[in-house]
Amino acid sequence: MQAWKDYQSKNKDRFLDELLDLLRIPSVSADSKYKEDVKHCAEAVMEYMIKAGCDKAEVCPTAGHPIVYGEKIIDPKLPTILVYGHYDVQPADPLNLWTSGPFEPVIKDGKIYARGACDDKGQMFMHIKALEVMAKTNTLPCNVKIMIEGEEEVGSSNLGIFLENNKEKLKADIVLVSDTSMISMEHPSIESGLRGLAYMEVEVTGPNRDLHSGVYGGAVANPATILCQMIASMHDENNHITIPGFYDKVETMSDADRKALNTAPFDLDEYKKDLGIKEVWGEKGYTTLERTGIRPTLEVNGIWGGYTGEGAKTVLPGKASAKISMRLVPNQNSDEISELFANHFRKIAPDTVTVKVTAHHGGEAVVTPTDSPAYKAAAKAIQTTFGKDPIPTRGGGSIPIVALFEKTLGLKTVLLGFGLDNDNIHSPNEKYDVVNYYKGIETIPYFHKFFTESFGK
Repeated sequence: MQAWKDYQSKNKDRFLDELLDLLRIPSVSADSKYKEDVKHCAEAVMEYMIKAGCDKAEVCPTAGHPIVYGEKIIDPKLPTILVYGHYDVQPADPLNLWTSGPFEPVIKDGKIYARGACDDKGQMFMHIKALEVMAKTNTLPCNVKIMIEGEEEVGSSNLGIFLENNKEKLKADIVLVSDTSMISMEHPSIESGLRGLAYMEVEVTGPNRDLHSGVYGGAVANPATILCQMIASMHDENNHITIPGFYDKVETMSDADRKALNTAPFDLDEYKKDLGIKEVWGEKGYTTLERTGIRPTLEVNGIWGGYTGEGAKTVLPGKASAKISMRLVPNQNSDEISELFANHFRKIAPDTVTVKVTAHHGGEAVVTPTDSPAYKAAAKAIQTTFGKDPIPTRGGGSIPIVALFEKTLGLKTVLLGFGLDNDNIHSPNEKYDVVNYYKGIETIPYFHKFFTESFGK
């Protein structure tokens, strides 16, 4: 609609400046030293909701970081879209790999560089700005509720409680999420599924203290060595995960569906060049698109033990630890997989060490129907602003709350993301293209329009 385009064009500089202000707030949910910054960010999000046109907005306390809720109800008889996003961000470490300050956003070559630029401040803020575009031009076609949490990066442990206690407040017809990516601006896509997650921490202990590696080396088991051996044993020669029972409930995709998945534009040579690798790696018998979309994985996210400071210290560490995540596919249950992992890890530990296994958080895989009115509305919105039909894809990441929306609120979710796979989310130099940010604000109102028009048909 012309009114939307005119309003966005007139205010696009302010829209960008406000996002940069939000990115300057270090809302790292995993680190307690940022607790006040997280709170400050929640308050800022609430203020932006009010300025955008919400009739009411509030910061809702939880046992952890707060949830921000706002709504614009124009007619209870009209459909209601519940927008979900998160304002918390990943830790910025390692800081020395950033080319600019992670919380000092800069725009270079048309890209915004900052922690949270894409995941998820830039993407969730598009919805607040899209609401403003519709509200200020008096063209909002339906009711809108917005829920932005502050614990997505640490497992959303308190959001489930919030959903359970606020079912009436959150009553809606569909959930709309922009925390995913598309293939490219030339090949827009919509993710029709996400993998689940089981996140573990393991600790291997040997002697009761760090030892001199010369005096004791060769006579006492080194926990770091043992840990590496145990982790290495969790993949066989075909990179198949060796945990007994791990694949028992894995959904097998049909040959036709696998063929369709692999028709998505993908340049393997460009993929390797972008990552700076000579060859890809993964489960034998599957393509890269399949390995990252429809197959489960086990990855080491961090490993430590002994001396890692500057210079040398010849020490045999008393303990070593690792953080391990497993991405799951439909029918796998995160609690069951966590238990299988824990039992297997304890079983393969030699008598020379003791082990401790801690399950941190998890979530279930989801598949969203591509024949629903909501998906079709999203596809039509993409077609309207990009000029081409979107390609359905499977996302390799996890948004555990999506399965909870369906379980607790009975709501399906549409994953209308505008990020790119090379946006370095969770990595140094995270970015978000300015054009993607603006294109999201342009596209989202059309989803509201087309979903409202299809409602009840």
